[in-house]
Amino acid sequence: MKEKSEIRFRQLKGITKIYVDTILTLIPIVGIIGILDIPSYFRITIHLSQYVALIFGFVLASAFLLTPARETHVSDGLPWYDFVFSVISIIAGSYVAIHFQTIMVDIGIIMIHRVILGACTVLLIIEASRRVIGLPFISIVIVFLFYALFSSYFPGDIRTKSISYDNLATYLYLDPQGILGLPVEITATLVLVFLFFGQTIKSVGVNRLFNDAAYALLGKYRGGPAKVAVLSSTLFGMISGSAVANVATTGVFTIPLMKKTGYKAYFAGAVEAVASTGGQIMPPLMGAAAFIMATFIGVPYASIALSALVPALLYYFAVFIQVDLRAAKTGLTGLPKNELPILRKVLKENWPFIIPFLVLVYTLFFMWMEAETAGLVSALATVIIGFAWVRRTGFTLGKIVKIFSDSGRALLEVGIAAAGAGIIIGVLSVTGLSFTFSSILVHLAGGNMLFLFLLAALGATILGMGMTVTASYLLMVILAAPALVSMGVPPLLAHFFVFYYGVLSFLTPPVCVAAFAAASIAGANMLRTAVQAMKLGIAAYLVPFFFIYRPSLLLIGTPIRIIEAIIVAAIGVTFFSIGLEGFFFRNLQAWKRILIIVGGLFLFSPGLITDLIGLCLSLPILFFEWRFRKSVS
Repeated sequence: MKEKSEIRFRQLKGITKIYVDTILTLIPIVGIIGILDIPSYFRITIHLSQYVALIFGFVLASAFLLTPARETHVSDGLPWYDFVFSVISIIAGSYVAIHFQTIMVDIGIIMIHRVILGACTVLLIIEASRRVIGLPFISIVIVFLFYALFSSYFPGDIRTKSISYDNLATYLYLDPQGILGLPVEITATLVLVFLFFGQTIKSVGVNRLFNDAAYALLGKYRGGPAKVAVLSSTLFGMISGSAVANVATTGVFTIPLMKKTGYKAYFAGAVEAVASTGGQIMPPLMGAAAFIMATFIGVPYASIALSALVPALLYYFAVFIQVDLRAAKTGLTGLPKNELPILRKVLKENWPFIIPFLVLVYTLFFMWMEAETAGLVSALATVIIGFAWVRRTGFTLGKIVKIFSDSGRALLEVGIAAAGAGIIIGVLSVTGLSFTFSSILVHLAGGNMLFLFLLAALGATILGMGMTVTASYLLMVILAAPALVSMGVPPLLAHFFVFYYGVLSFLTPPVCVAAFAAASIAGANMLRTAVQAMKLGIAAYLVPFFFIYRPSLLLIGTPIRIIEAIIVAAIGVTFFSIGLEGFFFRNLQAWKRILIIVGGLFLFSPGLITDLIGLCLSLPILFFEWRFRKSVS
């Protein structure tokens, strides 16, 4: 399973497999050479953009080699037209890489071969996006292209001079504000390195430590299997970079175990979907979009990861509360002690697996290394552990080759999404629409900040349906984030806001691919699983509004303000979770649930008065329920 609901890669054989594997392997190799600037040690100067162009060509080529034109056409053969598309893709990337110096001098001159290459590149990106990401994404890309070509026919403020096809093709293909702009550059450097690190982690078998430690820590408590699913999926999700891949990897173990211990199938699927999705907002790795965010905002990635910590913990705190209450509500117990691993033994047998994460944390947060360098150092540490502990890991030179190949494959969806976003950015730049789009959104919101946030949240959720988180974030950071910033919202808050709702598209019906993937494993009703996943992930829907009004949740401000915001947010999330689950020592009546939920909502609004109102609405009910429990026990 991949991040589009069901992308199935071709299983090629023979010489075509060698061709594909070579391209996939070259993607991380070229990226690492460029990041380390190895040619400079031989007094050879190669600009980073040249590496980026080459990687772009390889990624675009791999889209046609790996994904068929139709999902029903999956086979072990490669059609001639996809081979031709892959060759053109490589030529398009190689041309920019080879002629980069000349292009920067005469980029404004229209040349027929550049127009042809540019037009081919744009069309190939559209087709690759259709195969890899889906119709919603390419529909938006095509709308922007249509606008650029026919903008003089549009009404009102968005009317401007149309761009000729030859100028547009050349601009999008060669200009730094076009296809090979910032999104593709970040993907070919930052994102690539951490996908590479994730592949090394998986290759040495770190998931064994995650699973066994989760069982040892939480398996004995009521609803233990669900809590194990939350913890293990969180840990694995931090390195997988894909909500659906996480569900497919850990869900096959955790979902059957949850069902076996008494959880309903739909609830088990929902727990796994929420836990797996949350891995993309949990530091230190998070998802690919977080690395792109760091570069867009212009801050170190370590700062993004630190800011994300408290909202991510609140997300999982809400899930744990609801899982625990559901276990109490249905009388579920933990697993027998004799069936659980011993934590001391787990750590003793697997402690070397912790080293790569310690290296990553130390290099990122203490040495303040560039994120790319920190990722490479951590990957190297992982490889060393793999060889040093070969009896446990089974690590071989062949696995290293596979790590490179799998890293190139993992970059496919992010790379294609970044290229499509480059087209949109290019159109916004060349037409000047970027300056008017924000004002249009602000006008629609009537200058009301809350309504603007609601529009941005709705847009991010809808655009995210059927897309990767990266694609959704890239679109929203282009279209909505500038409007939020223009209304005075700090860039960090604006970007985090749209990022969170892009992630939530994986849980939000009707196109909630993580929930649907978990439901298929659980054998449960998909819509019921998705609705339950929304309830479990409620903190993620609310926390973005919370940190907009209380920036201290992103560790901005004085220690006292930060502690106060965390405590109030934790109480608010607790009230909301109890109200949604409808249980606190016993089943709660409807009016009690409503009051508790409303109390939680008041805590999400800043100010002492609203905090006191929220506490006064919820605490008396919870205190009464606690006293009732004491009286009957």
